[in-house]
Amino acid sequence: MSMRVRAGGAAVAAALVVSLAAGCDSGGATGSGTGGRSEGAMASLPAALTGQEPRWSACEAPDDGEKPGPEWRCASVRVPLDYTKPDGDTLSVALIRKEARDKDRRIGSLLFNFGGPGASGVSAMPRAAQGFEKLGTRYDLVGFDPRGVGGSSGVVCRDSEEQAAALARIDLTPDTPAEEAAFLKDGADFGAGCAERSGKVIRHVTTSNTARDLDLVRHVLGDRKLHYMGFSYGTQLGGTYAHLFPRNVGRTVLDAVVDPTADATGHARHQATGFQRALNNYFASTGEGAAAGNARVTALLKQLDRAPLPTGGDRELTQSLALTGIAQTLYSQQMWPYLTEGLQEAEAGKGDTLLRLADMYNDRGEDGTYGTQAHAQRAISCADSSSRPTAAEARALLPEFRRISPVFAEFMAWDTAGWCADWPVEGESATPEASAPGAGPILVVGTTGDSATPYEGARKMARELGAGVGVLLTFKGEGHGAYTGDNRCVRDTVDAYLLDGKVPADGTTCS
Repeated sequence: MSMRVRAGGAAVAAALVVSLAAGCDSGGATGSGTGGRSEGAMASLPAALTGQEPRWSACEAPDDGEKPGPEWRCASVRVPLDYTKPDGDTLSVALIRKEARDKDRRIGSLLFNFGGPGASGVSAMPRAAQGFEKLGTRYDLVGFDPRGVGGSSGVVCRDSEEQAAALARIDLTPDTPAEEAAFLKDGADFGAGCAERSGKVIRHVTTSNTARDLDLVRHVLGDRKLHYMGFSYGTQLGGTYAHLFPRNVGRTVLDAVVDPTADATGHARHQATGFQRALNNYFASTGEGAAAGNARVTALLKQLDRAPLPTGGDRELTQSLALTGIAQTLYSQQMWPYLTEGLQEAEAGKGDTLLRLADMYNDRGEDGTYGTQAHAQRAISCADSSSRPTAAEARALLPEFRRISPVFAEFMAWDTAGWCADWPVEGESATPEASAPGAGPILVVGTTGDSATPYEGARKMARELGAGVGVLLTFKGEGHGAYTGDNRCVRDTVDAYLLDGKVPADGTTCS
């Protein structure tokens, strides 16, 4: 089964650290939105949509967590399935909200997207809210499930049994004709499953349509401007919104930034660079050094390609699952100790820790069932991107990618061909649009050691947004995202912007 390294939000990554610790202790249609029309964009939508009022009520427990406390209320907003047919079918966008504590000084709603694509904001928002406690004084904290995700007509492509079989059987770094054929066929089968189970939705799950949904949600919530925090993939959504609706852009923060100028191959190249950079930084922190550490890991991976390792259960650690587990630990420096544990254990002949890490990434529950975030991630990515690299093109990337990353080269290069193999829907464009002339200042936060969305993407996003719009804040540190870390400079700078409108100087650096 092909697997794109997920661009998940830092807040979600932090929650995974807590979850892992507990586990270890226990052993497309494009629509017609036009930028710059502000409230006028609502004129093309029927009054039944623009005049709706959300009915807030107690939230149910999500599939992957506990029921939120009574301070959280849930609702839904109906949006057009196809914005070229605004009077046609609709779908519901699920929302969750915690109202601002200081009613007299309330600024408005602050909407969050935690990445993916495919992350459920309804599920993640209450878990991540502690990191936004100060912002919750003057903002209503609002999470949402983008179209195709979770409670918003979530895409489903295969069942848990099929998912488990693919993860155990498919080699993500094929090196024989038979492995290549199985890898590409699985990608095509995945897409066919999406079409069979979610065919009505997958054509319309583009990021541009989600941006249009955001503008309708903004309007229905009563906000003149959209105040927004996007992490990782959420930065692509934020950039797309700014391009489509520049006059509606309020105070906006984009953290852990996706490069808007990169196509599918460019993103794979970036992630090969970013994850190898983070792995090298990990080796430096242990005193081993990159050359010796990479040689040790590549030797382990070759061994696993020949013979998977046993675990305490009835499953094995394959090369592909080990790579997935290693990648999981590179989202946050807090997870590096688990990488040490996993590598030492695997070299001693057991695969339990790396398998547990891979299970976390693959959204596998303790009961053996799998969540559907990966389904939505793939459907959204393939609806967005018109790039469809072939197997021959993936093979041609291998020499370059091996120079970039001795550990992740094959993983990233082959993923370009397998991810949208024979996808049943054409993608919207090779790269998204992020230029936003006329928008107010947007704070773009890049971390120099970011694995999934390397720092270079933040510089390109700031430039693409345009002069006077993109304001770059650099954090010299590790991890996928900066705001939810422990750097006081980053947090104070972002809070001053969101709460008081104080825009930092472009090029400000925190370390």
